Amino acid sequence: MLRERLSQVEERIHSAIARAGRSRSDVTLIAVTKKFPASVTLEAYALGIRHFGENYVQEFETKHAALASLTVGGADATFHLIGHLQSNKTRIAAELFQVIETVDSEKLARRLDQSGTPLEVMIEVKLSEEESKAGAGPETLPALIDAIRNCSNLRLTGLMTMPPWSDDPEQTRPYFRKLAALARTHGLQKLSMGMSHDLDAAIEEGATHIRIGTALFGARPRATA
Repeated sequence: MLRERLSQVEERIHSAIARAGRSRSDVTLIAVTKKFPASVTLEAYALGIRHFGENYVQEFETKHAALASLTVGGADATFHLIGHLQSNKTRIAAELFQVIETVDSEKLARRLDQSGTPLEVMIEVKLSEEESKAGAGPETLPALIDAIRNCSNLRLTGLMTMPPWSDDPEQTRPYFRKLAALARTHGLQKLSMGMSHDLDAAIEEGATHIRIGTALFGARPRATA
């Protein structure tokens, strides 16, 4: 089943990059494995997926031992934290993940830097008025970018955003377009944007990283009492 779903996702990616005049190598597929057991990540790795996204530090900590072999001894998996990071969890996050996509404050950047672990980071940008959304405001980017670039252990590569939910990808397209414009303004190359329902529009607007969960793995398991 996963093999079939991956093939379908790849078809969508190839169609979108063709429309945009881009190359397949321009777009990194991040398989979002939150709420799924480690066995699902191992299956995806066996099918060639190399980038994985997790939302919760504590959840991934419980799976990490079963997945540690994917990042050592020549293995090439990369784990991205794509959920909100609390400053009191920066130390463990730095140990578990290779990429933190949700840096949204100078305080958080400093705490990650103090972990002493070299990390790739992206800035999460809040482009909507939704109170539930995290992220740095566009107006704060110049100072935040400077602060991160002054952190010796952090390598800033791009921007990430989470638009308001809509079944219509055209409703999220303007947010992707705005993030791409911000990245150009600040000289950042990577854009993490787009999920299962709107990956096509995201790629057309310049996404370099798309975060795909449902289209690959189906509905997430429900928590049991």
